[in-house]
Amino acid sequence: MLETRGLTIRFGGHVAVDQVSCRFEPGTLTAIVGPNGAGKTTYFNLVSGQLPASAGQVLLDGEDVTALPAPLRTRKGLGRAFQLTQLFPNLSVQENVRLAVQAREQGRAAAWPRGGGLELFRIWTDRREWIDEAQDLLHQVALADQAGAPAAALPHGDQRKLEVALLMALDPKVYLFDEPTAGMGVDDVPVVLDLIRALKSRRDRVILLVEHKMDVVRELADRIVVLHNGKLVADGEPAAVIALPVVQQAYLGIVDEEPV
Repeated sequence: MLETRGLTIRFGGHVAVDQVSCRFEPGTLTAIVGPNGAGKTTYFNLVSGQLPASAGQVLLDGEDVTALPAPLRTRKGLGRAFQLTQLFPNLSVQENVRLAVQAREQGRAAAWPRGGGLELFRIWTDRREWIDEAQDLLHQVALADQAGAPAAALPHGDQRKLEVALLMALDPKVYLFDEPTAGMGVDDVPVVLDLIRALKSRRDRVILLVEHKMDVVRELADRIVVLHNGKLVADGEPAAVIALPVVQQAYLGIVDEEPV
């Protein structure tokens, strides 16, 4: 469903992501790991369209989306949760999610044949359904009691949970989670991990996860892709990949290994 071919980006003389080729299938959760500065978030930025590639391709369902900006990739089914939260801070928690639900439905309506889209009066009729769905998503991320609070008033951990709710509201084909549990308290982490497990259990979505916590990676991942100095240095089943010397050396920073 998702593939990158020779994906590369250069910043001056520095190659941050260097010819990374990977194919990701529905029903599989792939963890993208590596030491700080390995190129993990930059790779996500290239896949989701936040950064333009210097070379290579991004394909979704066989379609080359490399030239498309991030909003159009989102419409085609690429969903991204960021390392730093991306919310409407002055809107309520519920309004943040309701807008995501509405954007999804209106995006689908735009693809309907002429005469089948949402009429103006239907927007107000459907608003109740959007609100109900938003509230259901807030229940799933344990934020229903804070539906009326401004998003900016939430603690950091709750803002991360709200961003997961926004991503779920878009119902993408591909979920890109960039350190979804970063900054969360111990009690909040299981909520997000359970949501990711539930998405994985559907077996019809691609899930990519950047995560530094190896216990989370071992528990959730079907596959591990390791980046080091922008290069793909390992790709495979978690136990086998973690045991590779090149991976242990990359994480410990002992040597600068070449790909094997």
